Amino acid sequence: MAEAVRKIHTIRAEMVANVLSISVSVGELIAIGDTVLLLDSMKMEIPVLSEVSGKVIEIAVVPGEIIQEGDPLIMIEEQGK
Repeated sequence: MAEAVRKIHTIRAEMVANVLSISVSVGELIAIGDTVLLLDSMKMEIPVLSEVSGKVIEIAVVPGEIIQEGDPLIMIEEQGK
């Protein structure tokens, strides 16, 4: 019997920013549109939303960290349809 293929989605930074807060934890199930973290860039608070439903398997940043465009933020194991 073949094992199911895990599909991992990585949310990446779209800009240079400071991580203000993280709204999810590893193992948590999230849905499309859920806020996963809050960034600060140029004195604006920017929520980062999940584009997929699934389980958070890794959080690659911590509050207070300065991130660069393209940096991985959160990895989600997508739920099957």
